[in-house]
Amino acid sequence: MESLDLRVLQDALNWKRSGHACTLVTVVETWGSAPRPPGALLAVRDDGVVSGSVSGGCVEDDLIARIKGGERTEQPSMIAYGVTKAEAARFGIPCGGSLRLVQEPLQETAWVQELLERTAAHELVARTLTLSTGAVVLSTAQRGDTFAFDGLTLKTTFGPKWRLLLIGAGQLSQAVAQMAGMLDFDVLVCDPREEYAATLQMQGVTRVLGMPDDVVRQMQADAHTAIVALTHDPKLDDMALLEALRSDAFYVGALGSQRNTATRKARLKEHFELTDTELARLHGPVGLRIAAKTPAEIAVSIIAQIVQVKNTVHVTADMPQGCELPSV
Repeated sequence: MESLDLRVLQDALNWKRSGHACTLVTVVETWGSAPRPPGALLAVRDDGVVSGSVSGGCVEDDLIARIKGGERTEQPSMIAYGVTKAEAARFGIPCGGSLRLVQEPLQETAWVQELLERTAAHELVARTLTLSTGAVVLSTAQRGDTFAFDGLTLKTTFGPKWRLLLIGAGQLSQAVAQMAGMLDFDVLVCDPREEYAATLQMQGVTRVLGMPDDVVRQMQADAHTAIVALTHDPKLDDMALLEALRSDAFYVGALGSQRNTATRKARLKEHFELTDTELARLHGPVGLRIAAKTPAEIAVSIIAQIVQVKNTVHVTADMPQGCELPSV
């Protein structure tokens, strides 16, 4: 599946090619409970058609009205919303939040085409915009790079910042893969069983050849990697989990009942000498408890738990005091 931001750029490119003018709008700073985070992207066509979002809707309405009214900018410029409580109420920004945006006319499209081609090849790409000139430079980004804005330059990373390795290519894995792609994960699937892997034909999903434990070891799982074992075959799942639980992966999960999970943990501890700390990292039975029955429902529970862990691990440390993560 396409990244939402990449879809915005694809729409903007298509509009330019069909003869429309187009403005890109990026959230660069937020205060309070602003609806969208820094880096959120919006494209507005000259007739008011939009792709993407920067708020809950009211800010978009104002931007559309400005552009349909003929307002244009020749160079990138700043625009602020919700600076006062009255403005926050007017534009529907909750809890007195406010945001600053950079709006830029999309003039040259070569960088858009290049960025889309490079991200389609699973490359992580950084886009740097110089506000004073409107110049755009693309460079290779690193996993873990974050959005940056210093008032003069705007740097945004595009592409799959997160990876999800699925062990198994069955119906459940395919449902999980589809949902993960919508959340900007780079989805990898490993299944040495040809009778399962032969049915894996999904756009944006990469099949990785080899035995699962070898694949986990070779991919050098980092803090932006999740690994989920879904084959229900201990010969495949256990060896992958052995490597995954010793890696830096932020999430490791395995399909199975509570009894099977307890048996698996005992087996991993006895035969492979995993520590209690390593075993405690295993999410099993995998997924949130939502009484899921069908493959699609189970996939929802798995993806929801991965997102919950991802956001807790990578957001809590950077949150201001007094903020709370939303409950699931």
